[in-house]
Amino acid sequence: MEKQLIISVGREFGSGGHEIAEKLAKHYGVQLLDHNLLDEIAAERSVDVKHLKGLDEKHKNLLSSRTVRGYSSSPEENLYLLQFDYLQKKAAGGESFVVVGRCSETILKEYDGLISIFVLADKEQKVDRIMRKYELTEGNAKKMIREKDLKRRRYHNGFCKEKWGDSKNYDISINSSRLGIDGTVASLVDYIDKRQQMN
Repeated sequence: MEKQLIISVGREFGSGGHEIAEKLAKHYGVQLLDHNLLDEIAAERSVDVKHLKGLDEKHKNLLSSRTVRGYSSSPEENLYLLQFDYLQKKAAGGESFVVVGRCSETILKEYDGLISIFVLADKEQKVDRIMRKYELTEGNAKKMIREKDLKRRRYHNGFCKEKWGDSKNYDISINSSRLGIDGTVASLVDYIDKRQQMN
């Protein structure tokens, strides 16, 4: 791939956004960064990856954290900054990759090769997907979706001025219920290819 391509995928829980990100990474032959990003940071910094995963995508506690001379007492914020630095280094080095979440549509927006996507879906299809994937009752699936989306919203909005899921903050927002996972991927590939031709 000659031009740098960074695909940022934000998603509602149960929308199939992670699967879409996987398929886009495979299509373009680039690395997918999600939870494995923490493994790489842990190896690079010689820290326990279990500790990092316990803090992942959690918002900082404003009541118990403070910043003095640029150093934060919030472990959640420090992990955010580690991920920010890691993604910035990869992007600054000219690498192409797909990244899921991590406020990537905001922290990497200075790069011309960035294409930011937000995947949503109809409630019924999200509930059905989560029921099947985790073998849950309908009520528990709905609860899990509410909790996961709240966690993502609080994490994102805690570190970014832009609001999570607000279509103005992404190049494209797409409802995966309309075309299904593969149809959504095909539409996104068409959009990405056209964007790449313009740069």
